[in-house]
Amino acid sequence: MSTVQQPDPRDRPARLTVGVVGAGRVGPALAASLQLAGHRPVAVSGVSDASRRRAALLLPDVPLVRPAEVLERSDLVLLTVPDDVLPGLVEGLAETGAVRPGQLLVHTSGRYGTRVLDPALRAGALPLALHPAMTFTGTPVDVQRLAGCSFGVTAPEELRLAAEALVIEMGGEPEWIAEESRPLYHAALALGANHLVTLVAQSMELLRAAGVEAPDRMLGPLLGAALDNALRSGDAALTGPVARGDAGTVAAHVSELRRHAPQAVDGYLAMARATADRALAHGLLKPELAEDLLGVLSGGTPGTPGTHGTEGDAG
Repeated sequence: MSTVQQPDPRDRPARLTVGVVGAGRVGPALAASLQLAGHRPVAVSGVSDASRRRAALLLPDVPLVRPAEVLERSDLVLLTVPDDVLPGLVEGLAETGAVRPGQLLVHTSGRYGTRVLDPALRAGALPLALHPAMTFTGTPVDVQRLAGCSFGVTAPEELRLAAEALVIEMGGEPEWIAEESRPLYHAALALGANHLVTLVAQSMELLRAAGVEAPDRMLGPLLGAALDNALRSGDAALTGPVARGDAGTVAAHVSELRRHAPQAVDGYLAMARATADRALAHGLLKPELAEDLLGVLSGGTPGTPGTHGTEGDAG
């Protein structure tokens, strides 16, 4: 449980005016969290109807204006746009003179550090990269989820204290990421969080096809335990037919998936191969069982099941 406590806004008078460029799921939530810490959201930009609804929900009475006007009104600007949009946005704002000297310019991209803000830095802005390691819904629940959330932080040495203070004020915990490590950091989060959603959604679809009426209720305890075990024990938490070397069971899985959900076969095989490699490397998968298993995962058929022993956990 996090020990971070958000400051009482009554004890912290408004110190910075806050603007949001890009009212996606992230920006309004961060601005609302900063508001709880005593800062004052003053402007937000958003194009789509969904963006405007999110802004109205999380930042009521904050005017919707053009991006340049957001910068004009704000001491602290949150650039919460898609990764591929960010470099062009920063260049455009700098070229048009929208960036003010001394203005805190914060982006929330996991991919980039502060180097992407160099055009604004040359215009006198103070660059920060604050990436919340959290999924967002675009609703008020996001503000609550920021409590204890880790932020991947990259900042110039002279701005580290400012970056740390902003993260803590939002209820988060700063984790310092070197500029050159940002892409690897972001890939790690995407591998764990984004792909997890795909795996869970596929699992729920297959359970429904198998006749399970409440796949979410079935998966909840199982996946919760698996996640907890993995976070506690890493590869030692591996279980199931791949880790046991049950080639016959894996072959049956692949056969059923080809019949009922061919779109899931490639993902199953890729994850099974990765699981087998990790199980072998950590001594969980017996080498004498690995040959048949890897043959199945390469498109072959297993040998006679059960000829290598019967010990192992079920599931």
